[in-house]
Amino acid sequence: MIEVLVPGLLTLVEDGGRPGLAAVGVGRSGAADPAALRLGNRLVGNAPGAAALEVLLGGLELHALQTTVVALTGARGPAWVDDAPAGHGAALRLPVGSRLRLGAAEHGLRTYVAVRGGVDVPAVLGSRSADRLSGLGPAPLAAGDLLPVGQDTRGFPEPDAAPTAESWPERVVLPVVPGPRLDWFAADALDVLARGDYRVTPSSDRVALRLSGPPLPRADRGELPSEGLVVGAVQAPPDGQPVVFGPDHPVTGGYPVLAVVRARGLSAAAQLRPGDPVGFVLER
Repeated sequence: MIEVLVPGLLTLVEDGGRPGLAAVGVGRSGAADPAALRLGNRLVGNAPGAAALEVLLGGLELHALQTTVVALTGARGPAWVDDAPAGHGAALRLPVGSRLRLGAAEHGLRTYVAVRGGVDVPAVLGSRSADRLSGLGPAPLAAGDLLPVGQDTRGFPEPDAAPTAESWPERVVLPVVPGPRLDWFAADALDVLARGDYRVTPSSDRVALRLSGPPLPRADRGELPSEGLVVGAVQAPPDGQPVVFGPDHPVTGGYPVLAVVRARGLSAAAQLRPGDPVGFVLER
């Protein structure tokens, strides 16, 4: 069992999500940075999609009520086990009675705390993920919460630090492929997207990255009926400002999708902060 002393700005339980339920109106949700989740779980010997904690901008403090092993991945920042500095991207032993404290994230947006055995909160529709749009799954952590630790491990913790980037790029470039509704845009819309310099707006969250920059020119075709969406879809509302959908996106939307971010770009998108510059590169 782990006790939450300080929950930070927003800490959620997230796992591999709820794939395959969009036809009945249930979004996938899951970790915004799937690569960070997989890495953390590998370091502590869990299955790749085991439930972990997704911490927004740090500030989390936990009290270990049992001896366990954790790993910190994703956004980097200072951390301590009691008064000793704790490393990033490595298995950390938390003795019973110890405290894990995360300082403010210095690079990136979301830090993941993987716990050996997984965070064993009740599953909803096959997943322990908190979906901020639908309200499915556990509530955000609050001070005093007790988190059960599971027993489903797949191997031994890995003691060595994982090789991860020490620095954050000045400008993230997301790879995209053409979307399904090119005919709803002007002929040069993909070029506008690929050449444009965009910035993340403060209204971004797990539902979507909302960007400001060159508007995507739409053709005058009226309104598009709602249709299915996927994570990474780049949609253009009437003002033309791109919206890149995240893990808690709605299952349908009524604006045309110009492009879709490739799976390998989703983790970088998940770590973008308000004000960060972002671009796109078109791959066909």
